[in-house]
Amino acid sequence: MAKSLEVEHPKNAFGWAAKDTSGHLSPFQFSRRATGEKDVTFKILYCGICHSDLHMAKNEWGMSTYPLVPGHEIVGVVTEVGSKVQKFRVGDKVGVGCMVGACHSCDSCANELENYCPDMILTYGVKYFDGTITQGGYSDIMVADEHYVVRIPDNLPLDSGAPLLCAGITVYSPLRYYGLDKPGMHVGVVGLGGLGHVAVKFAKAMGVKVTVISTSVNKKKEALEHLGADSFLVSKDQDEMQAAQGTMDGIIDTVSAMHPLLPLIGLLKSQGKLVMVGAPEKPLELPVFPLLMGRKLVGGSCIGSMKETQEMIDFAAKHNITADIEVIPIDYVNTAMERLAKADVRYRFVIDIANTLKSSS
Repeated sequence: MAKSLEVEHPKNAFGWAAKDTSGHLSPFQFSRRATGEKDVTFKILYCGICHSDLHMAKNEWGMSTYPLVPGHEIVGVVTEVGSKVQKFRVGDKVGVGCMVGACHSCDSCANELENYCPDMILTYGVKYFDGTITQGGYSDIMVADEHYVVRIPDNLPLDSGAPLLCAGITVYSPLRYYGLDKPGMHVGVVGLGGLGHVAVKFAKAMGVKVTVISTSVNKKKEALEHLGADSFLVSKDQDEMQAAQGTMDGIIDTVSAMHPLLPLIGLLKSQGKLVMVGAPEKPLELPVFPLLMGRKLVGGSCIGSMKETQEMIDFAAKHNITADIEVIPIDYVNTAMERLAKADVRYRFVIDIANTLKSSS
């Protein structure tokens, strides 16, 4: 009897949390739910820092609940599984990305598109089915329903693989869905940050010709020599942009700052597709006439389904795709957030949770 009581008891967890809108993170003790019959519990080894963690820590989207433990690029090793778990065993390498729940009854869920469920439950900062507030991966352990857990292939490094659970799927999904994954196609990638650099890697692995489009000429060598892009456009150079008019089948726009869309639409061939994955805080101006004249499409994409996320991770492992990272200790996290706000990272911070997060208990 004592054994079952022990299993049902919530788990003591330790992490770093934002306590108010200053966004400053500090040590925090909290509880994870007991391992349910369909739950997977794992020890967190690494967690990537996404720009959305910064927005949420400072309540810049107006939806944060404090105390808030950020982190949705979470990888680790399974320590316990529920009695009805079928896909995972103790010792497996696993990950959790941006979501941990959905309704499983709407049209989106019925079509294996949980990421578009109106009741999707984010990995941190929102109410879970049991009424508790979800907490993310800047912590020592994670408990999640097995449906929202991804298997990490043995040959994919956990530290540089972690950011793929957000940044990777955010660019992989639109490349696939909008049909921009066919060998010989020409795809533009706007912005060479956390999303853009993995977009280049995925597109190249799909056999696509890739042009990086950036405001900074300083990124040209990086794009061409390090990331393997085929060409580079400085978006402020009107001559360069004019010469590339009507040459691209599609563009993945990763930029979250205000920027003009007209020059990008001009780069598209007839029936080309401009896909937005960055999220500017204010509405962008959308000129309609050039869309009409070329039957062009402006679309969007938000992360990916669990089926697609697993597909993306397997593709990354097969093609040796990882994020370019800077591994940091947990006590550097506030400095990392300040640097992230200034775009001072190539290209993703990853917290070494296992070796640097020490419980105060």
